[in-house]
Amino acid sequence: MTAALENQDDSLLVGTLASPELLCSPHAQRVAFAQAIVEAGIDHVFVADHVSFHVGAGMDGLVNAATLTALDPRLRVCVGVYLLALRHPVTVARQLATISEAAPGQLIFGVGIGGDDPNEVAMCGVDPRSRGRRTNECLEVLRGLLGGEPLDHHGEFFDFERAWIVPPPDPAIPILIGGRSGAAVERAGRYGDGWLGTWVSPRRFAKVVEQLAPGQADGKPPLHGLQIWVGIDDDRDKAREYLALGMEDFYKTPFAAFEKYSPYGSPDDVAAFLRPYRDAGCRLFNIMPLAGSEATGIEAVAEIRRLLREG
Repeated sequence: MTAALENQDDSLLVGTLASPELLCSPHAQRVAFAQAIVEAGIDHVFVADHVSFHVGAGMDGLVNAATLTALDPRLRVCVGVYLLALRHPVTVARQLATISEAAPGQLIFGVGIGGDDPNEVAMCGVDPRSRGRRTNECLEVLRGLLGGEPLDHHGEFFDFERAWIVPPPDPAIPILIGGRSGAAVERAGRYGDGWLGTWVSPRRFAKVVEQLAPGQADGKPPLHGLQIWVGIDDDRDKAREYLALGMEDFYKTPFAAFEKYSPYGSPDDVAAFLRPYRDAGCRLFNIMPLAGSEATGIEAVAEIRRLLREG
C-alpha cells in the first residue's frame, strides 16, 4: 500500500460519485480532476457497473476502477455495486488480483445482484430468477481464490478443479455486499466485510449493523456503508430541484418515492441527515451530489466529510 493510504484515517470514509468528467475527459484533465478530489480531502470515488442497462447504457465497474486508481496513487475507488452474477468468478478473481498488484489498497469491491433491468441479466445468459444463488456461489469462489490457495469447486453454476490465483491481493480487498432485502443482509453476513445499504432509514441501518455484529470473528471492524443521492444548494428549494430532476431522469419514477431517503440543502443540512447513520455504525458514505456545478458538488462532499468527522 502507498504511504499516503497507509496514513489515511479509515475510521470514516466519505466518497463522491466518479462523474463523466473524471471517467471520460482527456487524460490530463482526468489526472487533474482526480488530484483535486484527493486534495479536497475526499476519501474515495465510487463507480457503478452495468453491462447494458435499459437503453444500452453502462460502464464496466472494474475497468473503470483500474483506470481511476492509475490516475493518482492516493485515490481509492469503491465499486458500488458490481453485477458479479453476470461474470465468471475465476476471471473476476484474476481481475481483482491484477488491480491489487498495480494499486494495492486502493480498491473497495461492492457486489450486488442487480435486477433493475432483468433483460440486462438475461442477455448475459443468466436466468434473472437465479441471480441471488449465483451471486452467492460466485462470492464463495472469490473468497476461496483470493486467499491465494488452489481451489476445487463443484457447485450449481460452476464446476472446476485446481483454480489458482497468485499473488493474492495484499492488503486484502474489502468486499461489501449491497442490497436492502433480508437475503442481501444474510449474504453480507456470510461473504462480506460489510454491508452497503441504500434507501433505508437510520433505524433500519442500526438493526442490520446489530444483526451482523456476531459475524465479525476476525476482530476487524466491519465496513458498513450507505449509498445515497443528495441535492446541494444553500437554497433548499433549489437543492430539491437539482435532486428531483436528476433522480427522476435516472429512475423514471417520481421523486416522492425517494424523498424521505434523499437529503437536500446545504452541506450542514446533509451532514445533519447523515449523522444518525454514522452513529448507527456507518463507516463509508458513497455520496452522489447533484448541484449547480461539478466543483460545487466536490466542495460539498468534502465539507460533509469534515462535518461528519468533527461532530
